[in-house]
Amino acid sequence: MSQSNESVIQGAQVPVGVVADPQGSALRQRYGVLLIAAVILIVAPYVAPVVGAGPDLLSRVLIWGLFGLGFDLLFGYTGLLSFGQAAFYGTGSFITAYLLTTGIVDNMLIALVFSIIGASILGLIIGYLTLRRSGIYFAMSTLAFAEMIYFLEFGPLRDWTGGENGIPGIPEAVVDLGFFSVNVGFGWPMYTFLAVLFFLGFVVARRISLSPFGVILTAIRENPERAMAVGHTIQRYKLAVFVIAAAYGGLAGGLLGMFQGYMPPDAFNLHTSAELVIQTVMGGAGTLFGPLVGALIWLYLYEVLQFVDAVGPYWRLILGIVFVVLVTVFRRGIVGEGIAWAKRRRARRVAVAVGEPQANTHVRSGVSASALVMREAPPLAEGQPILRADNIAKHYGGLKAVKGVSISIQEGELRGLIGPNGAGKSTFFRMLAGEIQPTHGRVYLRGQDITGLGVTKVCQMGMSKSYQVNTLFDQLTVYQNILMSVLGHKRGPFKLDALKSVDSVKGAHNQVLAVLDLVELTHRIHTPIHELSYGEKRRVEIGLALATGANVLLLDEPLAGMSPEERVQTVALLKNIRKGRTVLIVEHDMDAMFELADRMTVLYDGNFLAEGTPDEIRNSKAVQDAYLGGTEDNE
Repeated sequence: MSQSNESVIQGAQVPVGVVADPQGSALRQRYGVLLIAAVILIVAPYVAPVVGAGPDLLSRVLIWGLFGLGFDLLFGYTGLLSFGQAAFYGTGSFITAYLLTTGIVDNMLIALVFSIIGASILGLIIGYLTLRRSGIYFAMSTLAFAEMIYFLEFGPLRDWTGGENGIPGIPEAVVDLGFFSVNVGFGWPMYTFLAVLFFLGFVVARRISLSPFGVILTAIRENPERAMAVGHTIQRYKLAVFVIAAAYGGLAGGLLGMFQGYMPPDAFNLHTSAELVIQTVMGGAGTLFGPLVGALIWLYLYEVLQFVDAVGPYWRLILGIVFVVLVTVFRRGIVGEGIAWAKRRRARRVAVAVGEPQANTHVRSGVSASALVMREAPPLAEGQPILRADNIAKHYGGLKAVKGVSISIQEGELRGLIGPNGAGKSTFFRMLAGEIQPTHGRVYLRGQDITGLGVTKVCQMGMSKSYQVNTLFDQLTVYQNILMSVLGHKRGPFKLDALKSVDSVKGAHNQVLAVLDLVELTHRIHTPIHELSYGEKRRVEIGLALATGANVLLLDEPLAGMSPEERVQTVALLKNIRKGRTVLIVEHDMDAMFELADRMTVLYDGNFLAEGTPDEIRNSKAVQDAYLGGTEDNE
């Protein structure tokens, strides 16, 4: 679903020597989508009668499209599949209907504001409780809450909600701004009113998707574990976007009640959530246009098929077949496939015009690697280690992966951590990074106890980790991957800058370029990760750790699986990035470790075995025996 991220780096200055869109293209990309949306809304009333669609159908499409905007931010951009959106849709409809019919509020716009607030509060509660789980468990939890809200609407709250009868008698819609008032009649006036609201909702959703906040949502969708590791508190982002989706649902529900003149009881039904999912997938998740297109196709067929004598009894079957065919032929949805086709065509034109850079051509960005900004850290007391572990151990039941290991690393040191397979190196590394909590023992960074703080807080304190197996945002570009780490550095663990531009994050672009320069990937700036060679992916892996601004780096087998040429390049890179940093490397390549390390620590069978300079470790009989299968002392 990477098509939703085509504008992450729009407006940014592009490195010298890198194929880039000119300034005018960036502006067209930023505002062209809004222009397309406006044109579609203006032209639709003139085209609709040709295919037998009237203002009522188009108005319903706009309400569902508005409902879908919030869901698309939740599902298409963040990857959170919720089956409970009907709860917010129905809540918004109920609040608006109740306030207007009882006379508590006589201004339609104020009633809609209350519907947004009410749905958002409900979203905050449900999101807080359900987002503790992920995947299918999250989806089922939202479904359970939607069913509970449905029960309340038809049970204990039926005196207020009207139960199966709903709430009739909603007054005719009136736009009253105090100094200006106009009645919104049914038909095309109602369509115009809804079109204006949909466009405003689309503008807001578009701004959110292109904001730093929106960029992090895509990181959560692609790889939530790595998003946490580069400094983002993803639970807060998930909750925030869940509330935003609920707010859109509340607004759409309120509009549905005014459009129909009564609150429909089926707004709370499960099939409402199901149809929203179907429409979004059919149109294209992660595109914002997708839910609108999906709603148009679904509602048009829904209305037309029921009144065709030959197929009327089979309209549900036909709708199901149409859905299956569309999602099979258009794997990304109709709009998603269109965007993907346009991107491929644009890429081919650029390639023909200027030629593709070769994989081994290193293009400089014009930004010095010295421009890479590290996190500020308080000075250490004389002799105080920057990283220390005191007798940390990890037990999994009867399995003791690490049995109690201590280590002390001085600032500016490059320490090698070696040992045969099964020695406990990876588990030890994960405890240092905050990914797992030790069974016992403590870890200290700059004298501060970081045991159990978690990988996000540890990263924000200036220590970051690369992974043995590439853990990247595979569907995003090289630039977008590094940007995820930079935003964690520049913005902190969470920031609700949902209406700002990525360009507003001061120094972010130069930080990305500095990292790409350092890992020699400037020429691959716009290349999706899945198109890179293995060696290039390893450099991106290191780049993600560097881009967090960490002054302490934990590198887990950075040379694993590399060809001899890639190994030479990466060893040179490691020598370069150690300047001004403290580095701890786990590696099986002993020659590289003897070349790089100031000191080396050896683990064996979960225990500390030896520590010393490379020469001391090379000549250690205990180390030699361990690598040959064990010694009497360690059996």
